[in-house]
Amino acid sequence: MVGPRVKSYFLSYGLKKLMIDEFLANYFKDAGYAGVEVFRTPTGHRVVIYAEYPGRLIGRGGSVIKKLTTILQTRFGLENVNITVSPVMDPDLNARVVAFRIVRALEKEIPFRRVMMGMLKRIMDAGAVGAEIIISGKLRGERATYEKMRVGKIYKAGEPVEYIIDRAVARALLKPGIYGVEVLIVKPGIKLPDHVEIKPVKPEALKQEAQQAGGEEKALQEGGGVEGQ
Repeated sequence: MVGPRVKSYFLSYGLKKLMIDEFLANYFKDAGYAGVEVFRTPTGHRVVIYAEYPGRLIGRGGSVIKKLTTILQTRFGLENVNITVSPVMDPDLNARVVAFRIVRALEKEIPFRRVMMGMLKRIMDAGAVGAEIIISGKLRGERATYEKMRVGKIYKAGEPVEYIIDRAVARALLKPGIYGVEVLIVKPGIKLPDHVEIKPVKPEALKQEAQQAGGEEKALQEGGGVEGQ
């Protein structure tokens, strides 16, 4: 049985990681912030930040990294912080990166339908199984509404949602008010429970099966003739 100290450690670790994630997402959305990982090392803490544009997180001469190191140590209580900034491998398949792209496009006053269709095309061209984008707010008047666009196959319930769906939520501050952006991406390369694969049959196997079927039919005919006699 897990003791209370172990539970409190993991709870505090998860809470601290969530606070760091929200802080970075709020201040580095223009850099295409995608996520963070916090590791405890014998000498302190190692923080790995994933972003679409790592250079904006590093800054000129590492100025942004130095300020961020100080903030993580003073505000979040991390000791001897070592920060590593890594690029996102597939930015078009990362829901948070796509959500921040939509936010930046909306803040530039690009029509939301054009933004949604363009992002869905980029996601599907990257190999996604399906994608869904929802934008809510005062889209067409004073009354709040929402617009939803979906392409491909989307899973909303069941156990597979935990490992095949990448979901992210972002907010854009515009003149009419705050717009909410939600992005769901079904990751490629994962075997789905409802996937059916039809194996190709070789010509030799078809010929062998035809010969076996012909032999069985001939044996049945001969057996029927013997019984008739």
